[in-house]
Amino acid sequence: MRMTIWQRLFSEHPASVNENYWQHFASAAGFGFRMIWGGLVCLVHAFVPGVCCTKASEMIGELHDRMVTNRRRPAKPAELMETRRAA
Repeated sequence: MRMTIWQRLFSEHPASVNENYWQHFASAAGFGFRMIWGGLVCLVHAFVPGVCCTKASEMIGELHDRMVTNRRRPAKPAELMETRRAA
């Protein structure tokens, strides 16, 4: 069955990381807001170098760990069974 453009835009990528649309929305929005906050921290540091000296780099490290270390949600039990049957 062929996917429509809407299914590709709203379902394909979230499914690739074992999330539904709303789970992916919450995760991506959380990253976005954290990145905006980190950008503001960097701007404060730019104006007053003695303030927030390590906060932005700590935030980058935290986001990296969340995205790279925990990139995919564990597969659901039904998906594991399908994978085993296919093998």
